[in-house]
Amino acid sequence: MLIGWFRRVVIHTTARSLEVFPSVIEVDQKGLLTTKMKHYEVEILDAKTKEKLCFLDKVEPNATIGEIKSMFHRTHPQWYPARQSIRLDPKGKSLKDEDVLQHLPVGTTATFYFRDLGAQISWVTVFLTEYTGPLVIYLLFYFRVPFIYAPKYDFTTSKHWVVHLACMCHSFHYVKRLLETLFVHRFSHGTMPLRNIFKNCTYYWGFAAWMAYYINHPLYTPPIYGEQQIRLALILFLFCQIGNFSIHIALRNLRPPGSKTRKIPYPTKNPFTWIFLLVSCPNYTYELGSWLGFTLMTQCLPVAFFTLVGFIQMTVWAKGKHRSYLKEFRDYPPLRSPILPFVL
Repeated sequence: MLIGWFRRVVIHTTARSLEVFPSVIEVDQKGLLTTKMKHYEVEILDAKTKEKLCFLDKVEPNATIGEIKSMFHRTHPQWYPARQSIRLDPKGKSLKDEDVLQHLPVGTTATFYFRDLGAQISWVTVFLTEYTGPLVIYLLFYFRVPFIYAPKYDFTTSKHWVVHLACMCHSFHYVKRLLETLFVHRFSHGTMPLRNIFKNCTYYWGFAAWMAYYINHPLYTPPIYGEQQIRLALILFLFCQIGNFSIHIALRNLRPPGSKTRKIPYPTKNPFTWIFLLVSCPNYTYELGSWLGFTLMTQCLPVAFFTLVGFIQMTVWAKGKHRSYLKEFRDYPPLRSPILPFVL
């Protein structure tokens, strides 16, 4: 009798101290304590209408959100995993694919809310489309194909050497971006909404056409300060292109293949990465410098406007990443600014 009472006390105390949830504490035939994991029941509701879309029985406690998306996809083939946003609250943030069910604030019957993200397209396809367009469009203006300028200028070349230099720099920039997309970048998110590609292509392709039209125009005039201004601009452009590539390599080396691990980026032996001491997103800093150099080289108003718009957008991205770093890493270097050292 005393042994039975003692056993019940131990079971009760052990059950309260174990952090495995949900679980059942049992005593096997030998009188030893065992922990038996319970399965979850998962229901998925439409985030807008609250209609029940799916009920999953006997889901393992260590199942991830990504695995739950795959289970949901089997019952609703039209919504593949990349198209799904699974949330704890109808208006809340999307859960990450790597989030584990038993670590989420849910009971044994977990309720999630689904939102359709729309048709998706891979980031690689997006970048290849975005960057191929400006490369081809600019060359069409450079070679002065028919129906762009007056017929007498068809397939003629400019008499200003800066026009040819600008074409080489512009082409180099986008060829570099294409090669980085194929061989350097590792994307934390595999896809993006298909509708965004039309917006992005309008931006890149439209600006490329606007810049190319004026730079390759038969009436184009070189920069005011001549060769000195052009050479200085070329040095700035090439310096920032090398710097931008160096940062992309450094960021790539932070993330092993197939991993979504995030780490604090630090300077490496490459001097172009030392800017990490002062800036959270130096790839944007170098990108801005490249387009400032291209603006000085061509002294073209559409290029200056493209640089300004790009700077505003990159600042938004840089501030978002900077906030994310500060939130995720308590030991994040305090001297860093998002995009411009000590300024912005």
